[in-house]
Amino acid sequence: MVSGFGPALKGWRERRRLSQLELALRAGTTQRHVSFLEGGRSIPGRGLVLRVAESLELPLRERNGLLLAAGYAPGFPETKLDDPTLKPVLDGMRRLLDGHRPYPAIVVDRHGVLVARNDALDLLFEDVAPELLEEPVNTLRLALHPKGMAPRVLNLADWARHILERLTQEIAHAPDEKLTALLAELEGYVPEPGPPGPDHLGFAVPMRLSTSAGELRLITAITTFATAADVTVSELKLETFLPADAETAAILTR
Repeated sequence: MVSGFGPALKGWRERRRLSQLELALRAGTTQRHVSFLEGGRSIPGRGLVLRVAESLELPLRERNGLLLAAGYAPGFPETKLDDPTLKPVLDGMRRLLDGHRPYPAIVVDRHGVLVARNDALDLLFEDVAPELLEEPVNTLRLALHPKGMAPRVLNLADWARHILERLTQEIAHAPDEKLTALLAELEGYVPEPGPPGPDHLGFAVPMRLSTSAGELRLITAITTFATAADVTVSELKLETFLPADAETAAILTR
């Protein structure tokens, strides 16, 4: 009997705020079977573990964890970024980064560590302390650290709220000790957020950044590999910075 699967399944189900019946309907089984699985009275087959993990919308890393808890080998590989098999993925991302010029764009891992960038980022990284640009560069810390971009962000309270809320949501979806520690660190850097300020566009929070070329107003868009079958690839994010007005577009084009 596998002792870890039942508590893990119950924990994820409660985190997703699903009843046993709702999970059973999603996974194509019965409420009674889900109850037996959580109580350790039934041993799940590998296929059922995968169906349950998909029904819970677990990231690939957490699906592997659920398989391990049930006594099975991980179902999804976790390839290192420098592995030759990921070269087509990384080459494709670099083409996306180059194609996004003259607008800034980055690729980061699940902890916000910089994987790749285009040269339009130079304008955003002006006056950042050199130690924050040493490898590995954490873009979340870089954005909110007092020696990072924060002193040049004219609407820091609003922008910080955007970053902290997004990070909080990611942790709620897939708890991670390293991200939780990073969130606590970042919260200590920024002022207490108040109500949304006048810069709020209704659909997005622009970052107002003072630079040597003039003030930039940027909104962000995040793209992920939705069909990835590798843990590492599934956790990569392409974050693009789009001009929120014509003036910003003109500055970046120049």
